[in-house]
Amino acid sequence: MENKMDFYKRGALVLKSIPQGKVATYGQIALLCGKPGNSRQVGYGLGRNLMGEDIPAYKVVNAQGILSGAAAFETFDMQKLLLEQEGVEVRLTEKGWKVDLKRYQWKNTLEEAEAFREEFQKRGI
Repeated sequence: MENKMDFYKRGALVLKSIPQGKVATYGQIALLCGKPGNSRQVGYGLGRNLMGEDIPAYKVVNAQGILSGAAAFETFDMQKLLLEQEGVEVRLTEKGWKVDLKRYQWKNTLEEAEAFREEFQKRGI
């Protein structure tokens, strides 16, 4: 029987693995957690701090590369500033602040995805 919190424990491991200078989408995180299509659950967990402390939530953007977590940060531009500190270029569009996913999205490998699955099994989550 899977515990509801297991998804958030998985999410924490995945989020901490996003490389410096890269972003991931909500859907990508959900997929790597073994729950494709649960991108809203990723947002829910991030918004309510269910994934724990020291989670790089600023590295998560929507499927179009739009920074959508402004409400979760201390200031409206905190996510943008944190990304820029890592060398991620953020530009203003009519839909909001955006990163170029072709350039900055974490291109995780199948091997990385399999390693996450093995780690989840090892931890019983």
